[in-house]
Amino acid sequence: MISFKQLPIEAKAAVAAGVVFFSMMLSRSYLAEKLDFRTRRWLLRLQMTLFANTLMLMGSLHVWRSTVTTFTRSSAASSFCFTLWKIAVFLFLALAHSSFFTLLFLVAEEPYFFSLAAYSCLGAYIILIFFLFTLGSVEQAYKFLAGRGTKAGTGNKNRTALKPVLAVLLTVVLTVVGLLNASQPPTVNSVEIPVHKLPSTMNNLKVVLLSDIHLGPTVGKTKLAMIVRMVKALKPDITVIVGDLTDAEAKIIRPAVEPLGELDSPLGTYFVTGNHEYYTSDVSNWFELLKSFNIQPLHNENVKIVSPKSTSDWFCLAGVDDIEADVLRYSGHGMDLKKALRGCSSERAIVLLAHQPIAAKWALQERPDINLILSGHTHGGQIFPLNAGAYLLNPFFVGLYKVGQNTFVYVSPGTMYYGIPMRLGSRAEITEIILRSP
Repeated sequence: MISFKQLPIEAKAAVAAGVVFFSMMLSRSYLAEKLDFRTRRWLLRLQMTLFANTLMLMGSLHVWRSTVTTFTRSSAASSFCFTLWKIAVFLFLALAHSSFFTLLFLVAEEPYFFSLAAYSCLGAYIILIFFLFTLGSVEQAYKFLAGRGTKAGTGNKNRTALKPVLAVLLTVVLTVVGLLNASQPPTVNSVEIPVHKLPSTMNNLKVVLLSDIHLGPTVGKTKLAMIVRMVKALKPDITVIVGDLTDAEAKIIRPAVEPLGELDSPLGTYFVTGNHEYYTSDVSNWFELLKSFNIQPLHNENVKIVSPKSTSDWFCLAGVDDIEADVLRYSGHGMDLKKALRGCSSERAIVLLAHQPIAAKWALQERPDINLILSGHTHGGQIFPLNAGAYLLNPFFVGLYKVGQNTFVYVSPGTMYYGIPMRLGSRAEITEIILRSP
């Protein structure tokens, strides 16, 4: 039987990741009710950070072997430039690994340069791993098709060296493009949506949809102030924020949230939780902070949006807690559609705010009379190659979907980004939704 010491380092990393993952499940199942919020918050974040880093370790070993070890037998291995290259690769990997720790120690009103650098390296790391794997698979397929009997020679060695060089070049180009794309203000996307049973006096009602701002290590007050200015310029009747506003505790990042106090939509500004609010373990404090800025959290509840032209005309705006609250066993929280829609009859139009598209799907299975659901969460994949995974894991990916005869679902690609200050194959968006009365 092979002992743990005899296992390859990649296998050891996989075992470590499994142990951390098991401890996370154990904590959620047996310790959730026994630990206070502060202890649980730090334990959860530490576990997630360690889990991510143990998984990344396997990829980092592959990156090192592909970009450094491959060239150690070449004539350039003893040169000063190669030494600098090794240092650069090491620092790159170290920064990528440290990105998750910035959430624990480096969150403030404005992002620290270290946090931006670390998360930029994480984005480049993901792209590099993808290209190394893809090019490696192409190389293996070529060898298989060429025949196992082909004698190794200079051509094979050149192809082996070409793979990491090409992967690095592609990564650098896409990283620069992604950083430049994410640095631009979000685009304003105007969408007209017919809402069944919407009163005629509320035709052309304007709703501005925000989602996935992710105030934290790489998004601060300056970015949020820009978003608020753009929203105010649209002059919406209602503003809604459908989750993942933050990745940090309310007390720590309060100064960065102040621009939200300038939102002044005449029919109100509303908020529902996303999964990342529950990762902060500070939802109650966030609710109180948002209320101080005249933003109303919809905690499995609803409000009547009354027409400015006729008090007898209204529709039901409801919001549900994010489904991650159930997974985390977050006390007093969890998606409760019946409670959220209490008093919302099918005689009136119903608009639901639900952070995750899977929650939108579940809601429609239970209440097909919902007319419009506004969601976020997917980021449109945010960066290549994560787009494919986000597409496959969500029943609604991004944009407008018609479900049945009288129901629509709109999924925002996100107003900012999570952690990695990059966008590839997606674009940050502020959505201007014009409600049409049939």
